[in-house]
Amino acid sequence: MSLNVVTKSVKLKDGREITIETGKLAKQADGSVVVKMGKTMLLATVVSNKEAREGVDFLPMSVDYQEKFAAAGKIPGGFLKREGRLSDNEVLVCRLVDRALRPLFPSDYHAETQVMISLISLDENDLPDALAALAASAALAVSDIPFGGPISEVRVAQKDGEFIINPTKTQLEGSDLDMIIAGTKDDIMMVEGELLEVSEETMIGAIKAGHEAIIDQCNIQLELTEAVGKTEKREYSHEEEPDEELRADIKAKTFDKVYAVAKEGNPNKSIRKEKFAAIIEEYKEGLPELPEGESHNEGLIAKYYHDVEKEAIRQCVLDTRKRLDGRELDEIRPIWSEVDYLPSAHGSAIFTRGETQSLTSVTLGTKLDEQMVDGAVHSGYNKFFLHYNFPAFSTGEARPNRGPGRREVGHGNLAWRAIKPMLPADEENPYTIRVVSDILESNGSSSMATVCAGSLALMDAGIPLKSPVSGIAMGMISDSETGKYAILSDILGDEDHLGDMDFKVTGNDNGITACQMDIKVDGLSYEVLTEALMQAKAGRAHILGEMRKTMTESRDDMKSHAPRSTMIRIEKEMIGPLIGPGGKIIQEIQKESGATVTVTEDDKNGIVNVFTADGDAMKEALRRINNIVATPDVGETYEGKVKSIMPFGAFIEFMPGKDGLLHISEIKWERVENMDGVLEVGEEIKVKLIEIDKKTGKFRLSRKALLPKPEKKEG
Repeated sequence: MSLNVVTKSVKLKDGREITIETGKLAKQADGSVVVKMGKTMLLATVVSNKEAREGVDFLPMSVDYQEKFAAAGKIPGGFLKREGRLSDNEVLVCRLVDRALRPLFPSDYHAETQVMISLISLDENDLPDALAALAASAALAVSDIPFGGPISEVRVAQKDGEFIINPTKTQLEGSDLDMIIAGTKDDIMMVEGELLEVSEETMIGAIKAGHEAIIDQCNIQLELTEAVGKTEKREYSHEEEPDEELRADIKAKTFDKVYAVAKEGNPNKSIRKEKFAAIIEEYKEGLPELPEGESHNEGLIAKYYHDVEKEAIRQCVLDTRKRLDGRELDEIRPIWSEVDYLPSAHGSAIFTRGETQSLTSVTLGTKLDEQMVDGAVHSGYNKFFLHYNFPAFSTGEARPNRGPGRREVGHGNLAWRAIKPMLPADEENPYTIRVVSDILESNGSSSMATVCAGSLALMDAGIPLKSPVSGIAMGMISDSETGKYAILSDILGDEDHLGDMDFKVTGNDNGITACQMDIKVDGLSYEVLTEALMQAKAGRAHILGEMRKTMTESRDDMKSHAPRSTMIRIEKEMIGPLIGPGGKIIQEIQKESGATVTVTEDDKNGIVNVFTADGDAMKEALRRINNIVATPDVGETYEGKVKSIMPFGAFIEFMPGKDGLLHISEIKWERVENMDGVLEVGEEIKVKLIEIDKKTGKFRLSRKALLPKPEKKEG
């Protein structure tokens, strides 16, 4: 059997090569490719039904990214020993790909579409997530599915002022920023990442550097499309027959009314919603009655009215420079916050901005509470996690609770990235920290409310943050014909829906810590993007100021019911004696003191962390630990116990696990002829350490050195 294999390659600036191969694997899919960089290989397939399901007026597309354990030479942990539900990391990659692809499908294409990306080989130094969107776009490029691409995504890092495209795992360590950037040849579409308090100018520079590489990767996909002969895409007809007369009638009779409601600037979302709904109800009531058995097309009426709403509201903002809720373009909604709201939590905060509210709690745990990560690419332990919950009642809806979806995972990860750089270093923070944000009200920017509430709750818990972090969601409305645009600070949910950009930025006084941007319009210039970033900077500063009215810095101490921690550094050779055979010693310490004790090590020392909510338990645990790990000091006095008696003296255990010789001549000042009846095994006596043999490390003890020296008799 002959194969028609086509391969194209593109080089990065540092000489590394990315290859795209098609025609060898998964040939029954509409499109399939293998993307390879180093030993990392991704298989991407795409399949789209020829017809849309009846009544579907959107694109039902699913994007799934899965890391096969075999790709890394691993066997999955747990009982099942096979890949299961997607991990949070895999879900985040799915979202990155979906957000880059979805806007470029034709608006009238409604066929069920599935994009699947599998990691089939892993080079530990070449990270696969930066290649996933390229693989998905290339699979579409070799198919006949209509798509407005190609697109690509790249990771950008910065070290020593230099931008690195698709950095290796080693290069990423110590980078000032870690950003994933997606775009077409002409435009940036999506940005997401974490940054170490970098400036707006640096962020723009990273986006520009990423776009240069994206252009090269898009060009190679165009060559691939030509090579496989897929320049002509399939014909389709998924949209209902348009009714231009109805469309024009709805616009003529409702546009001015919608514009008038938008111009009122009512800050209450429910009232605005009712007024907009009343307009279309009034229109329906004025429709002529139809013969029995016939009805007006409710679907088309709703669709056309939605288009009128969007156009009228956007036009109103551009004309009046006022928002739906009456705010100025750069005005932030009213903010109030409160800390220590939950008496039993280790830290808590409420942050409310307009009609968006987060109730956030902080729980402090020990090393035993760390999250174990067992993935094909990432494995290890995580001691800081942030969970975001979005219940239906937050938007006044009733729907079943199915657990966290991809949106919740993505919003939680953005807030996690925002706060993480501000946490104290591990050696200064022994706690495992869990932050939970429950969104109680939502009208836009709930992930940014989570960032603000999370910062306040951590400070309330006594975690010494380097600085609190605030977040803001920016939007934009533009008109390509007139060139008018309006950049909106702290957007509402409606403004997100009808706008051309959703740009979330978090940071502090020193710079940006995280970002997430989705651009829904072609041709956004870097000048406008820079303007949006600077307006966001001013908004962040205002929000930080409001947060500081509630709390300016972390508490000096933890809550009384929070676990206390003490860290001790010990010699590495003392780790074994402290743990004991089979963990016997450390288990005894925990059982008898009531404390939780963990032992780890770094390059130089053993590190002992003691956790307890009881001061007496802490003292007892530290006493026992110090008795084991303390280094004997010559000249110090110890309470010892007689372990054995020999003709020449006795061996005394003066510290746990440490015996020294009490020579017969050091028992008392008077001469002792023999050991009969002088000491008994098990007897407790005070001794002084008088010498440590430099060669053998043996200990010499004295009892007489602690006794008064007898006076010499005269004569």
